[in-house]
Amino acid sequence: MGVNLRDLLHIEQTTIQRFSGQIMLVDSYNILYQFLAGMRQSDGDLLRDSQNRVTSHLNGLFFRTINLMREGLQMAFIFDGKPHELKYKTIKARIAVKEKAKEEWKLALEAGDMEKARSQAQRTSRITKEMLQESKHLLDLMGVPHVQAPSEGEAQASHMVLNGKGNAVVSQDFDSVLFGAPVVARNLAVSGRRKLPGKRAWINSPPEVIDYERTLSQLEVTREQLVDVAIMVGTDFNPGVKGIGPKKGLKLVKKYGGIQAAVKGGGLKEEIPELEQLRQIFLEPTVTDDYELNWGELDRDAIIRLLCDEHDFSRDRVNRELDKLEKGLAGRSQKTLESFFG
Repeated sequence: MGVNLRDLLHIEQTTIQRFSGQIMLVDSYNILYQFLAGMRQSDGDLLRDSQNRVTSHLNGLFFRTINLMREGLQMAFIFDGKPHELKYKTIKARIAVKEKAKEEWKLALEAGDMEKARSQAQRTSRITKEMLQESKHLLDLMGVPHVQAPSEGEAQASHMVLNGKGNAVVSQDFDSVLFGAPVVARNLAVSGRRKLPGKRAWINSPPEVIDYERTLSQLEVTREQLVDVAIMVGTDFNPGVKGIGPKKGLKLVKKYGGIQAAVKGGGLKEEIPELEQLRQIFLEPTVTDDYELNWGELDRDAIIRLLCDEHDFSRDRVNRELDKLEKGLAGRSQKTLESFFG
């Protein structure tokens, strides 16, 4: 889930076309969870094939990635590695929430409340090893590279953008800003409108872009100070300080300079355990330079075998999407040639 710093960040609405021609590094776990939460049947169950195997992740990954590629985005996916030890408490708490939601889902189905059933079902999403393997295999067939991060995928993606290997990190979470990503793109995995969790209401979800430098300039803080704000609010690695939200945290940091000074000055009533380790997670993350970004050819026949023959996707629909993608790729190649020789 990450830390919610939305009220502090410089966020602008944009369009998918703004990123045409750019290398977009996708926080894979984040986007797969979106597909698992959103792509469900009327009773809340995941999309499945005739052998009862889950296909929600493949459905979202194929069709949404195809759409983004058609718009000229050069996609690459970054997968999480081993979680930091401080994240295990959060993971354990999330598992408990999922188990409770699973029970609520069953009760709602028994009561015939499909709205509540679907809402609770969305909270039960889990990514399995099989889903990860299938997702990576599909990306290989689509010619889309993927990178295995040693730890946090957002940290690895941010590191790659900072080193000129990409133009933006794609994630719904705000942690990428704390990891120093110059540009973060949001709402690329959703289309148009999305339903608010637990409510009978829909909101528009246009693509958004977060500008790192403008955020720091607007807030008049350093990256280190923004990380301190996040730690006070609470992250995936610590619970935060009770009663401290983003605006109050920012106020304390600007008044005292940082967490330790705020404690000494009386602005913060309690010490934050493992503070330096928490700062290091964001400011000196575990990343690697041992990777390659190579875009390959799309293997149309193999994609059809995987999606249609093995998982019962509509052959007509898959072929239509592949036709559109190939036409779009050919059109861009032609424009590039005309520009070069013109």
